[in-house]
Amino acid sequence: MDVARVDASSEGATMLQPRHPAVENSSVFMMKIIVIRFKAQHQLSWGVKIRRKLKSVAPFQGRFRPMVGQCCHQCTPQSMDLKFRCNSPPLGFQNLTCVNETHTRYRGWLVRRVCCLLFVWGREVHLSHAGDRRHNVLASERVKQALLTTRGSGETRPTEPVMPEVTGYFGRLLDLTETFISPTLLRLVSWVMLKFFSLMFCSVQLNLNQLAALHHATRQKTPLIYVCVRQSPVDHALICLTLFCHNLRVPYTLYPAPVQQTWLRSILKRLGVILLPKDTGSERDAEMDSLYSPVMTSFIGELLREGAGLSVGISAGGGQGGQWLARVRQAIVDGLVPNVSIVPVAVSYDCLPRHFIRPQTGLMSALRFVVLLLKGDQRGSVRIHFAQAFSLKEMCESGKCRVDGGHPLQELLLSAVLHERTDSIFGQKDVSWILPPSVMPELTPAERQQTIALTLHLMYSSTKSMAVMSTSLVSCLLLHKHRKGVRLSALCRDICWLLEEVLFRNTDVGYGGSLVGLVHHALSMLRPHLLIAAAPPTREPVIVLRPDPESLLTLSQHCNLLTHIFIHAAVGACAVSAMLREVVGCGGGGDQEFDVVLGQDELVEKILQLTHLLSPGYIPPCQTAHGFALDAVDCLVQCGVLVMEEVQSETPMCDFMKRQGVLSWRASDNPNQSSDSDCEEPGTQSYKLSQPSQCPEMLFFLCSLLSVQLRALCWTLESLHYLPLPTTETACVSQLHMHLKNRAQLDKVHYESSSIDLVRMALRTFIDLGVLIEDTREDVYLDIGPLFAQRENKEKLLQFFSQFLYK
Repeated sequence: MDVARVDASSEGATMLQPRHPAVENSSVFMMKIIVIRFKAQHQLSWGVKIRRKLKSVAPFQGRFRPMVGQCCHQCTPQSMDLKFRCNSPPLGFQNLTCVNETHTRYRGWLVRRVCCLLFVWGREVHLSHAGDRRHNVLASERVKQALLTTRGSGETRPTEPVMPEVTGYFGRLLDLTETFISPTLLRLVSWVMLKFFSLMFCSVQLNLNQLAALHHATRQKTPLIYVCVRQSPVDHALICLTLFCHNLRVPYTLYPAPVQQTWLRSILKRLGVILLPKDTGSERDAEMDSLYSPVMTSFIGELLREGAGLSVGISAGGGQGGQWLARVRQAIVDGLVPNVSIVPVAVSYDCLPRHFIRPQTGLMSALRFVVLLLKGDQRGSVRIHFAQAFSLKEMCESGKCRVDGGHPLQELLLSAVLHERTDSIFGQKDVSWILPPSVMPELTPAERQQTIALTLHLMYSSTKSMAVMSTSLVSCLLLHKHRKGVRLSALCRDICWLLEEVLFRNTDVGYGGSLVGLVHHALSMLRPHLLIAAAPPTREPVIVLRPDPESLLTLSQHCNLLTHIFIHAAVGACAVSAMLREVVGCGGGGDQEFDVVLGQDELVEKILQLTHLLSPGYIPPCQTAHGFALDAVDCLVQCGVLVMEEVQSETPMCDFMKRQGVLSWRASDNPNQSSDSDCEEPGTQSYKLSQPSQCPEMLFFLCSLLSVQLRALCWTLESLHYLPLPTTETACVSQLHMHLKNRAQLDKVHYESSSIDLVRMALRTFIDLGVLIEDTREDVYLDIGPLFAQRENKEKLLQFFSQFLYK
């Protein structure tokens, strides 16, 4: 079964009708509630109250399990066919941290006490010694040529052995090639991690069907490359532990953060963790060295030639980490391996411990973290999805996954921003900054574009395979639908509705059981960020957001996945909102009741304008922006926001005059009157709101999903004149972050739009638009562009962003 929509009339839905109507007036609402603070003596009482207010319902979560993780049918059709040949019956799920005597070959009371140790010692570990890997890397032509270039002398012939000068930085680089996996240490650390994760998480759920598909993929005798979107330092640890516990080959892990402690580097080196060179500040600093890239490319080729796998993390914001995919592809080009299989991995968390969200060093920080683990508070669950493995060679040779021919963002949008013309928005956006020429300069332009396309596709595939956790559903509803508070009965009803919408979009959920357990667990995990209130006279619990920055930023982080899931409908809803705002601005509004008809061409143009502002990862590179816009229109019809309509004579009709870019609205009484409007062209589809008397509630919800990013763009643009330009990119991000936090303090509502990730996203957008220009003579300096030094153009750009912003 692929996916089925949950029936709204099912038992779980009919038994969740609220006993009392929810209070909608915020002022009366806030006066009636009594705030209950979360103290230790009240922890039991509020949970009991929630359970008593909910009726028991039959479990329905998980009854319809979507099939997630399928590879792209356009880029890798042969790999997708292989999926259906090895289709197996449902095997269910397994909790990775739950190990008992049934997982061993022994039985008895003593076995039950040491079963975890017996389990890890019985796992199969593939031997992986360094051997003569260091010598092979040193003797490679790529490294020899890099050494000759660095020395600046052409007297040494390439065939001479390059053995001297292996000390210093170059010696530290070659030390990285001696990374290997020690079976004894791996088993010992795996036993410790099983105990550690059982304290940190209440469960780590695995799909056994996906693991069976991985076992089948290993029979192809090609190295497996596991690619995930970076979220926390424990991502790779969970992936490697899962593979170890299921007798799959543990991959080498690429860890991009600096590790300076000698003893820790020695341990990680024996666990197959490839670290940055010592005394290197960041991955970007390492890539700037002329010797680092040739040595690492040869090193990765040697690992793949030995049959070892890799675990690679890609940054969700800018795609950092894609250079490792270029090195994997280079191994195929060099003939070291005939092919490799790529496995997108999705790790979903209920709630990450705060120590991993904001890592801190020091003894007191470590002690606080240990105390937090022993207390067992906020022990959320984890869901790990291994998507279907696909052939890298097939994807590169298919020609579907490509980003060449892209246009700079200023070419696509500046005419629409400054001159109100939309003739240039039809095209693909250039994202070459994901893998700039300064990283791996030996790549040809075609190879660089191919790597960028592969990185974008894996960002999309990994995010698409993620499971929606219970905290994401509750956070999204509280932040984007019930910001002023909601009764528990209404929250439960909306959870059922949102669950149905998520399953309908072929996305899995990371929980199961009854709705009672779901709501109680989600509110327990989000307890530090919520206020629970009792509304008289019924004393029904009411949930309100804590109005502080940390709470709103945390809830917004939980909502990111749902924004990806609803991205088509969200972009389309913002475009509809912008068109309706133009109607009101042109005098079409007022107190009179009317139905406005939206032409498909005009709606698609609005959607395209907003689509070009999206961050990488929302659209796969095998889909065009125009195709995405058309899908967004269809999605709005499926959601019930728009209905297809034939233009009637008494209906006010939209007329986008192509001549001189003039927008006008008029009421036509003569159906035979000629017009240049696209809405009147024969065969052109038109749409109108499904509820003309009142804007649909679904439209407000969808618009609110993208308002966080759009508001950050507006605030960042307003804060540019406070910066002492020109300034470095690092200083610019820091100062803009401070200004956005001050702006949120003045706003006192939308703290979620002031995160550091949104600042980086806005800064990247302004560089692409030409608002800021880069100067890379020494460091990366940013200065205001000459076009936007004029106040008038800044105001036009702010108006362009604001038209899509839901208020």
